[in-house]
Amino acid sequence: MTIPAIKGFNPDLTCRGFQFAEGKSFTHDGPVRVCSSGFHAVTMPLDVLRYYPPNKSVYHQVELEDVQTHSEDSKVAGKTIRIGARIELPALIKAQIEFVFKNSKKVDGASSTEARTQVGTDIEHGAATVSGYSGAATASGDYGAATASGRYGAATASGYSGAATVSGEHGAATASGEHGAATASGEHGAATASGDYGAATASGRYGAATASGYSGAATASGDSGAATASGYYGAATASGYYGAATASGDSGAATASGYSGAATASGDYGAATASGYYGAATASGDSGAATASGDSGAATASGYYGAATASGRYGAATASGYYGAATASGDYGAATASGDSGAATASGYYGAATASGEKSVALASGYDGRARGAIGTALFLTERSSDWTIIAAAGVVVDGAAIKADTWYSLRGGKVVAS
Repeated sequence: MTIPAIKGFNPDLTCRGFQFAEGKSFTHDGPVRVCSSGFHAVTMPLDVLRYYPPNKSVYHQVELEDVQTHSEDSKVAGKTIRIGARIELPALIKAQIEFVFKNSKKVDGASSTEARTQVGTDIEHGAATVSGYSGAATASGDYGAATASGRYGAATASGYSGAATVSGEHGAATASGEHGAATASGEHGAATASGDYGAATASGRYGAATASGYSGAATASGDSGAATASGYYGAATASGYYGAATASGDSGAATASGYSGAATASGDYGAATASGYYGAATASGDSGAATASGDSGAATASGYYGAATASGRYGAATASGYYGAATASGDYGAATASGDSGAATASGYYGAATASGEKSVALASGYDGRARGAIGTALFLTERSSDWTIIAAAGVVVDGAAIKADTWYSLRGGKVVAS
Protein backbone atom coordinates (compact mmCIF):
# COMPACT_ATOMS: atom_id res chain seq x y z
CA MET A 1 0.00 0.00 0.00
CA THR A 2 1.22 3.51 -0.87
CA ILE A 3 0.49 6.43 1.45
CA PRO A 4 1.09 10.18 0.95
CA ALA A 5 3.21 11.98 3.53
CA ILE A 6 5.45 14.99 4.18
CA LYS A 7 9.20 14.71 4.68
CA GLY A 8 11.74 17.26 5.85
CA PHE A 9 15.25 17.64 4.48
CA ASN A 10 18.30 19.77 4.84
CA PRO A 11 18.40 22.54 2.19
CA ASP A 12 20.55 20.34 -0.06
CA LEU A 13 17.89 17.59 0.04
CA THR A 14 19.89 15.33 2.33
CA CYS A 15 18.63 13.57 5.43
CA ARG A 16 20.98 11.84 7.85
CA GLY A 17 23.70 11.84 5.22
CA PHE A 18 21.56 10.28 2.50
CA GLN A 19 21.20 12.26 -0.73
CA PHE A 20 17.68 12.42 -2.14
CA ALA A 21 16.45 13.95 -5.41
CA GLU A 22 13.08 15.32 -6.42
CA GLY A 23 11.16 13.02 -8.75
CA LYS A 24 13.26 9.99 -7.82
CA SER A 25 12.38 6.80 -5.93
CA PHE A 26 14.61 5.09 -3.36
CA THR A 27 14.45 1.66 -1.72
CA HIS A 28 15.85 0.79 1.71
CA ASP A 29 18.01 -2.33 1.87
CA GLY A 30 17.05 -4.14 5.05
CA PRO A 31 14.22 -4.28 7.58
CA VAL A 32 12.05 -1.22 8.31
CA ARG A 33 11.62 0.01 11.88
CA VAL A 34 10.24 3.40 12.91
CA CYS A 35 12.97 5.61 14.47
CA SER A 36 15.57 3.05 13.53
CA SER A 37 15.68 2.13 9.84
CA GLY A 38 13.91 2.87 6.59
CA PHE A 39 12.74 6.15 5.08
CA HIS A 40 10.81 8.35 7.51
CA ALA A 41 8.08 10.94 6.99
CA VAL A 42 4.88 12.16 8.69
CA THR A 43 1.25 11.91 7.65
CA MET A 44 0.08 14.91 9.71
CA PRO A 45 1.82 17.80 7.90
CA LEU A 46 2.81 19.96 10.89
CA ASP A 47 4.41 17.03 12.70
CA VAL A 48 7.33 17.55 10.32
CA LEU A 49 8.24 20.76 12.19
CA ARG A 50 9.07 18.65 15.24
CA TYR A 51 11.87 16.92 13.38
CA TYR A 52 12.94 19.56 10.86
CA PRO A 53 12.76 23.19 12.11
CA PRO A 54 11.40 25.61 9.50
CA ASN A 55 14.33 28.01 9.74
CA LYS A 56 16.82 25.57 8.22
CA SER A 57 14.80 22.92 6.41
CA VAL A 58 12.86 22.25 3.22
CA TYR A 59 9.79 20.06 2.91
CA HIS A 60 8.55 17.79 0.15
CA GLN A 61 5.50 15.71 -0.54
CA VAL A 62 6.45 12.05 -0.66
CA GLU A 63 4.88 8.64 -1.18
CA LEU A 64 5.85 5.66 0.98
CA GLU A 65 5.37 1.93 0.49
CA ASP A 66 5.57 -0.99 2.98
CA VAL A 67 4.92 1.37 5.90
CA GLN A 68 5.41 0.94 9.64
CA THR A 69 3.61 3.41 11.97
CA HIS A 70 4.69 5.19 15.17
CA SER A 71 2.76 5.17 18.45
CA GLU A 72 3.63 8.73 19.56
CA ASP A 73 2.74 10.84 16.50
CA SER A 74 2.14 10.51 12.77
CA LYS A 75 5.70 9.48 11.96
CA VAL A 76 5.91 6.53 9.58
CA ALA A 77 8.75 4.56 8.04
CA GLY A 78 8.69 2.90 4.64
CA LYS A 79 10.85 0.64 2.57
CA THR A 80 10.35 2.66 -0.61
CA ILE A 81 9.98 6.41 -0.94
CA ARG A 82 9.28 8.66 -3.91
CA ILE A 83 10.20 12.33 -3.54
CA GLY A 84 7.54 14.67 -4.87
CA ALA A 85 7.31 18.43 -5.22
CA ARG A 86 8.60 20.86 -2.63
CA ILE A 87 5.96 22.35 -0.35
CA GLU A 88 6.40 25.82 1.15
CA LEU A 89 5.22 26.83 4.62
CA PRO A 90 1.88 28.37 3.56
CA ALA A 91 1.03 25.23 1.59
CA LEU A 92 2.16 23.08 4.52
CA ILE A 93 -0.19 24.96 6.83
CA LYS A 94 -3.02 24.55 4.32
CA ALA A 95 -2.29 20.84 4.13
CA GLN A 96 -2.48 20.60 7.93
CA ILE A 97 -5.88 22.25 7.95
CA GLU A 98 -7.12 19.97 5.18
CA PHE A 99 -5.81 16.99 7.14
CA VAL A 100 -7.66 17.99 10.30
CA PHE A 101 -10.88 18.73 8.46
CA LYS A 102 -10.67 15.43 6.60
CA ASN A 103 -10.29 13.56 9.87
CA SER A 104 -12.96 15.49 11.78
CA LYS A 105 -16.64 14.70 11.86
CA LYS A 106 -19.70 16.88 11.56
CA VAL A 107 -21.48 17.45 14.86
CA ASP A 108 -25.22 18.11 15.07
CA GLY A 109 -25.88 21.73 16.01
CA ALA A 110 -22.30 22.79 15.31
CA SER A 111 -22.87 24.32 11.90
CA SER A 112 -24.85 27.30 10.65
CA THR A 113 -25.32 29.49 7.59
CA GLU A 114 -27.12 32.22 9.48
CA ALA A 115 -25.64 35.66 10.09
CA ARG A 116 -24.30 36.53 13.56
CA THR A 117 -24.46 32.93 14.68
CA GLN A 118 -22.26 31.27 17.29
CA VAL A 119 -21.67 27.53 17.26
CA GLY A 120 -19.27 25.23 19.07
CA THR A 121 -18.30 21.67 19.88
CA ASP A 122 -16.09 20.06 22.50
CA ILE A 123 -16.28 16.59 20.97
CA GLU A 124 -13.02 15.01 19.96
CA HIS A 125 -12.52 15.18 16.18
CA GLY A 126 -15.59 17.41 15.99
CA ALA A 127 -16.09 20.13 13.38
CA ALA A 128 -17.71 23.54 13.93
CA THR A 129 -18.62 25.65 10.91
CA VAL A 130 -20.22 29.07 10.51
CA SER A 131 -20.62 30.43 6.98
CA GLY A 132 -22.81 33.41 7.82
CA TYR A 133 -21.87 37.03 8.36
CA SER A 134 -20.05 37.78 11.66
CA GLY A 135 -20.33 34.21 12.92
CA ALA A 136 -18.10 32.47 15.46
CA ALA A 137 -17.04 28.81 15.32
CA THR A 138 -15.28 27.00 18.15
CA ALA A 139 -13.92 23.45 18.28
CA SER A 140 -12.41 22.73 21.71
CA GLY A 141 -11.96 18.99 21.41
CA ASP A 142 -8.74 17.37 20.29
CA TYR A 143 -8.26 17.31 16.50
CA GLY A 144 -11.30 19.53 16.12
CA ALA A 145 -11.81 21.85 13.15
CA ALA A 146 -13.36 25.33 13.34
CA THR A 147 -14.29 27.37 10.28
CA ALA A 148 -15.82 30.84 10.02
CA SER A 149 -16.11 31.76 6.35
CA GLY A 150 -18.28 34.84 6.71
CA ARG A 151 -16.99 38.39 7.13
CA TYR A 152 -15.80 39.32 10.64
CA GLY A 153 -16.06 35.69 11.74
CA ALA A 154 -13.93 34.17 14.52
CA ALA A 155 -12.75 30.55 14.48
CA THR A 156 -11.06 28.94 17.47
CA ALA A 157 -9.63 25.41 17.78
CA SER A 158 -8.25 25.05 21.30
CA GLY A 159 -7.77 21.32 21.37
CA TYR A 160 -4.67 19.33 20.55
CA SER A 161 -3.84 19.45 16.81
CA GLY A 162 -6.92 21.48 15.98
CA ALA A 163 -7.28 23.67 12.90
CA ALA A 164 -8.98 27.06 12.75
CA THR A 165 -9.71 28.84 9.48
CA VAL A 166 -11.23 32.25 8.80
CA SER A 167 -11.55 33.16 5.13
CA GLY A 168 -13.67 36.28 5.53
CA GLU A 169 -12.49 39.82 6.07
CA HIS A 170 -11.47 40.98 9.55
CA GLY A 171 -11.70 37.44 10.92
CA ALA A 172 -9.58 36.02 13.71
CA ALA A 173 -8.39 32.41 13.78
CA THR A 174 -6.77 30.91 16.86
CA ALA A 175 -5.36 27.39 17.33
CA SER A 176 -3.97 27.22 20.86
CA GLY A 177 -3.40 23.50 21.11
CA GLU A 178 -0.20 21.73 20.16
CA HIS A 179 0.29 21.12 16.43
CA GLY A 180 -2.61 23.45 15.64
CA ALA A 181 -2.88 25.47 12.46
CA ALA A 182 -4.60 28.85 12.22
CA THR A 183 -5.28 30.63 8.94
CA ALA A 184 -6.90 34.02 8.35
CA SER A 185 -6.89 34.69 4.62
CA GLY A 186 -9.17 37.70 4.58
CA GLU A 187 -8.09 41.30 4.90
CA HIS A 188 -7.22 42.53 8.40
CA GLY A 189 -7.39 38.98 9.75
CA ALA A 190 -5.27 37.76 12.65
CA ALA A 191 -4.08 34.17 12.93
CA THR A 192 -2.47 32.85 16.12
CA ALA A 193 -1.08 29.38 16.81
CA SER A 194 0.30 29.39 20.34
CA GLY A 195 0.81 25.67 20.78
CA ASP A 196 3.97 23.74 20.06
CA TYR A 197 4.64 23.08 16.37
CA GLY A 198 1.73 25.34 15.46
CA ALA A 199 1.62 27.32 12.23
CA ALA A 200 -0.22 30.60 11.69
CA THR A 201 -0.83 32.21 8.31
CA ALA A 202 -2.48 35.57 7.58
CA SER A 203 -2.43 36.07 3.83
CA GLY A 204 -4.76 39.03 3.65
CA ARG A 205 -3.69 42.65 3.74
CA TYR A 206 -2.81 44.05 7.18
CA GLY A 207 -3.03 40.58 8.69
CA ALA A 208 -0.97 39.51 11.69
CA ALA A 209 0.25 35.94 12.16
CA THR A 210 1.80 34.78 15.42
CA ALA A 211 3.21 31.34 16.26
CA SER A 212 4.57 31.46 19.80
CA GLY A 213 5.00 27.77 20.37
CA TYR A 214 8.07 25.62 19.91
CA SER A 215 9.02 25.20 16.22
CA GLY A 216 6.06 27.28 15.08
CA ALA A 217 5.94 29.02 11.72
CA ALA A 218 4.16 32.33 11.16
CA THR A 219 3.60 33.80 7.70
CA ALA A 220 1.94 37.11 6.83
CA SER A 221 2.05 37.54 3.06
CA GLY A 222 -0.32 40.46 2.78
CA ASP A 223 0.65 44.12 2.67
CA SER A 224 1.58 45.63 6.02
CA GLY A 225 1.31 42.25 7.71
CA ALA A 226 3.30 41.29 10.80
CA ALA A 227 4.53 37.75 11.42
CA THR A 228 6.02 36.71 14.75
CA ALA A 229 7.45 33.32 15.72
CA SER A 230 8.72 33.57 19.29
CA GLY A 231 9.24 29.90 19.99
CA TYR A 232 12.43 27.96 19.47
CA TYR A 233 13.31 27.22 15.83
CA GLY A 234 10.36 29.28 14.62
CA ALA A 235 10.31 30.96 11.22
CA ALA A 236 8.47 34.21 10.57
CA THR A 237 7.95 35.59 7.08
CA ALA A 238 6.27 38.86 6.08
CA SER A 239 6.43 39.21 2.31
CA GLY A 240 4.02 42.09 1.89
CA TYR A 241 4.89 45.76 1.73
CA TYR A 242 5.88 47.32 5.05
CA GLY A 243 5.65 43.95 6.76
CA ALA A 244 7.56 43.12 9.94
CA ALA A 245 8.82 39.62 10.69
CA THR A 246 10.23 38.71 14.10
CA ALA A 247 11.68 35.38 15.22
CA SER A 248 12.84 35.79 18.81
CA GLY A 249 13.45 32.16 19.63
CA ASP A 250 16.78 30.41 19.27
CA SER A 251 17.68 29.45 15.70
CA GLY A 252 14.69 31.36 14.34
CA ALA A 253 14.62 32.88 10.88
CA ALA A 254 12.80 36.11 10.08
CA THR A 255 12.30 37.35 6.53
CA ALA A 256 10.65 40.57 5.38
CA SER A 257 10.81 40.76 1.59
CA GLY A 258 8.44 43.66 1.07
CA TYR A 259 9.36 47.30 0.77
CA SER A 260 10.39 48.93 4.03
CA GLY A 261 10.00 45.67 5.89
CA ALA A 262 11.80 44.93 9.14
CA ALA A 263 13.10 41.49 10.01
CA THR A 264 14.45 40.68 13.47
CA ALA A 265 15.92 37.41 14.73
CA SER A 266 16.96 37.93 18.32
CA GLY A 267 17.62 34.34 19.27
CA ASP A 268 20.96 32.59 19.01
CA TYR A 269 21.92 31.49 15.48
CA GLY A 270 18.94 33.34 14.02
CA ALA A 271 18.92 34.75 10.51
CA ALA A 272 17.13 37.97 9.57
CA THR A 273 16.67 39.07 5.97
CA ALA A 274 15.06 42.25 4.65
CA SER A 275 15.19 42.28 0.87
CA GLY A 276 12.88 45.23 0.20
CA TYR A 277 13.93 48.84 -0.17
CA TYR A 278 14.72 50.60 3.11
CA GLY A 279 14.33 47.36 4.99
CA ALA A 280 16.05 46.71 8.31
CA ALA A 281 17.41 43.31 9.30
CA THR A 282 18.67 42.65 12.81
CA ALA A 283 20.19 39.45 14.22
CA SER A 284 21.06 40.07 17.85
CA GLY A 285 21.78 36.50 18.86
CA ASP A 286 25.17 34.87 18.71
CA SER A 287 26.24 33.66 15.26
CA GLY A 288 23.21 35.30 13.68
CA ALA A 289 23.16 36.59 10.13
CA ALA A 290 21.43 39.80 9.09
CA THR A 291 21.01 40.72 5.44
CA ALA A 292 19.50 43.86 3.92
CA SER A 293 19.61 43.55 0.15
CA GLY A 294 17.39 46.48 -0.73
CA ASP A 295 18.61 50.01 -1.28
CA SER A 296 19.22 52.05 1.88
CA GLY A 297 18.65 48.98 4.05
CA ALA A 298 20.30 48.46 7.43
CA ALA A 299 21.68 45.12 8.58
CA THR A 300 22.87 44.61 12.15
CA ALA A 301 24.44 41.53 13.75
CA SER A 302 25.14 42.24 17.40
CA GLY A 303 25.96 38.77 18.69
CA TYR A 304 29.26 36.91 18.62
CA TYR A 305 30.33 35.66 15.18
CA GLY A 306 27.39 37.42 13.55
CA ALA A 307 27.42 38.49 9.91
CA ALA A 308 25.72 41.64 8.63
CA THR A 309 25.40 42.31 4.91
CA ALA A 310 23.93 45.35 3.14
CA SER A 311 24.06 44.81 -0.61
CA GLY A 312 21.87 47.68 -1.79
CA ARG A 313 22.93 51.25 -2.48
CA TYR A 314 23.42 53.43 0.62
CA GLY A 315 23.02 50.38 2.84
CA ALA A 316 24.59 50.13 6.29
CA ALA A 317 25.96 46.91 7.76
CA THR A 318 27.03 46.70 11.39
CA ALA A 319 28.58 43.76 13.25
CA SER A 320 28.98 44.75 16.90
CA GLY A 321 29.76 41.37 18.42
CA TYR A 322 33.14 39.71 18.70
CA TYR A 323 34.47 38.20 15.45
CA GLY A 324 31.54 39.64 13.52
CA ALA A 325 31.70 40.44 9.81
CA ALA A 326 30.03 43.48 8.26
CA THR A 327 29.82 43.85 4.48
CA ALA A 328 28.42 46.74 2.45
CA SER A 329 28.63 45.78 -1.21
CA GLY A 330 26.39 48.48 -2.64
CA ASP A 331 27.48 51.94 -3.73
CA TYR A 332 27.93 54.48 -0.91
CA GLY A 333 27.44 51.71 1.65
CA ALA A 334 28.88 51.78 5.16
CA ALA A 335 30.25 48.72 6.94
CA THR A 336 31.14 48.79 10.63
CA ALA A 337 32.72 46.09 12.80
CA SER A 338 32.65 47.43 16.34
CA GLY A 339 33.33 44.21 18.17
CA ASP A 340 36.81 42.84 18.80
CA SER A 341 38.45 40.89 15.96
CA GLY A 342 35.66 41.82 13.54
CA ALA A 343 35.95 42.50 9.82
CA ALA A 344 34.29 45.36 7.93
CA THR A 345 34.23 45.38 4.12
CA ALA A 346 32.96 48.09 1.76
CA SER A 347 33.24 46.86 -1.84
CA GLY A 348 30.99 49.24 -3.77
CA TYR A 349 31.55 52.69 -5.17
CA TYR A 350 32.57 55.23 -2.49
CA GLY A 351 32.03 52.73 0.31
CA ALA A 352 33.26 53.27 3.86
CA ALA A 353 34.58 50.57 6.19
CA THR A 354 35.11 51.08 9.92
CA ALA A 355 36.88 48.75 12.36
CA SER A 356 36.30 50.21 15.80
CA GLY A 357 36.86 47.08 17.85
CA GLU A 358 40.24 45.81 18.98
CA LYS A 359 42.17 43.58 16.57
CA SER A 360 39.65 44.23 13.82
CA VAL A 361 40.12 44.76 10.09
CA ALA A 362 38.57 47.33 7.73
CA LEU A 363 38.70 46.70 3.98
CA ALA A 364 37.77 49.22 1.29
CA SER A 365 37.99 47.22 -1.92
CA GLY A 366 35.68 49.25 -4.15
CA TYR A 367 36.15 52.39 -6.22
CA ASP A 368 37.25 55.46 -4.25
CA GLY A 369 36.51 53.74 -0.96
CA ARG A 370 37.87 54.65 2.44
CA ALA A 371 38.56 52.97 5.76
CA ARG A 372 39.23 53.89 9.36
CA GLY A 373 39.87 52.07 12.59
CA ALA A 374 40.82 52.09 16.24
CA ILE A 375 44.36 51.71 17.55
CA GLY A 376 45.74 48.31 16.65
CA THR A 377 43.34 47.65 13.79
CA ALA A 378 44.39 47.00 10.20
CA LEU A 379 43.20 48.96 7.17
CA PHE A 380 43.34 47.49 3.67
CA LEU A 381 42.86 49.92 0.81
CA THR A 382 42.46 49.52 -2.93
CA GLU A 383 42.95 52.11 -5.67
CA ARG A 384 41.04 51.52 -8.89
CA SER A 385 40.68 53.24 -12.25
CA SER A 386 37.28 54.27 -13.61
CA ASP A 387 36.93 50.87 -15.29
CA TRP A 388 37.68 49.19 -11.94
CA THR A 389 41.17 48.02 -12.88
CA ILE A 390 43.28 47.70 -9.73
CA ILE A 391 46.05 50.29 -9.78
CA ALA A 392 47.47 49.75 -6.31
CA ALA A 393 46.73 48.11 -2.98
CA ALA A 394 48.07 48.72 0.50
CA GLY A 395 47.66 47.65 4.08
CA VAL A 396 48.49 49.62 7.20
CA VAL A 397 48.12 49.28 10.94
CA VAL A 398 46.54 52.10 12.94
CA ASP A 399 49.37 53.03 15.33
CA GLY A 400 48.18 56.48 16.44
CA ALA A 401 51.23 58.17 14.94
CA ALA A 402 51.71 57.66 11.20
CA ILE A 403 48.17 56.32 10.89
CA LYS A 404 45.79 57.97 13.30
CA ALA A 405 42.80 56.41 14.98
CA ASP A 406 39.26 57.19 13.81
CA THR A 407 40.55 58.97 10.70
CA TRP A 408 39.43 58.14 7.19
CA TYR A 409 42.14 56.90 4.80
CA SER A 410 42.11 56.23 1.08
CA LEU A 411 44.69 55.11 -1.45
CA ARG A 412 45.60 57.87 -3.96
CA GLY A 413 48.52 57.62 -6.39
CA GLY A 414 49.65 54.48 -4.59
CA LYS A 415 49.92 56.33 -1.29
CA VAL A 416 47.81 56.07 1.86
CA VAL A 417 46.34 59.51 2.50
CA ALA A 418 43.84 60.97 4.94
CA SER A 419 40.55 61.57 3.22
